[in-house]
Amino acid sequence: MKPKILIVDDESDALEILGFKLREAGFNPIFAKDGTRAIAAARDEKPDLMVLDLMLPEVDGLEVCKILRRDANTAKMPIIMLTARAAEMDRVVGLELGADDYVTKPFSPRELVLRIRKLLARNSSTPESGAYIKIGDIEIDIPTHVVKLAGKEVTLTLTEFNLLEILAKRRGRVQSRERLLQDVWGYENPIDSRTVDTHMRRLREKLGESANYLETVRGVGYRFIGE
Repeated sequence: MKPKILIVDDESDALEILGFKLREAGFNPIFAKDGTRAIAAARDEKPDLMVLDLMLPEVDGLEVCKILRRDANTAKMPIIMLTARAAEMDRVVGLELGADDYVTKPFSPRELVLRIRKLLARNSSTPESGAYIKIGDIEIDIPTHVVKLAGKEVTLTLTEFNLLEILAKRRGRVQSRERLLQDVWGYENPIDSRTVDTHMRRLREKLGESANYLETVRGVGYRFIGE
């Protein structure tokens, strides 16, 4: 079955072009032109991934992202947001609200297709050996993408889960922001280290006291400590 991609944009030309490119790449695109319809489509259609423009009528993209991340049925759905090149603050806020990745306008449809493929590949990758990790009260079940704290499940986005998984697997070793951008996001030429910092902040908030396992190495990156 072809992966279902929900594209949310209020520009008809953009929907038409992206729809064509996604069908050409083997995806099944569905569409929404405003935030209200986007929320309904995400809940009813259960897409494999959402491409979300932040500038939308009625309910803007930031509010859409916030609402979907609070809903258990859509909390783990990968989201790529589309932002204006100059709207750096919107990108930061979008990442803080739980978007997995972003693409700045104007963008190449080919680049967006590549970002979509990478996110979906991370979501469906075959588990490696050592598919279960337990450190202190943190339990990471890699095949099911489930994280528990003291036996209670914590809802993480796909990117937050992958970030925690990589740090836990490499515990004790410092991971630079550039390395994390390459290994978690698949960026070949990392340029925006704030992406890592924003996701780390969200991850720490969700881990509560267990966030003490995530150490910031000043000027370099992050390290998972503990045995």
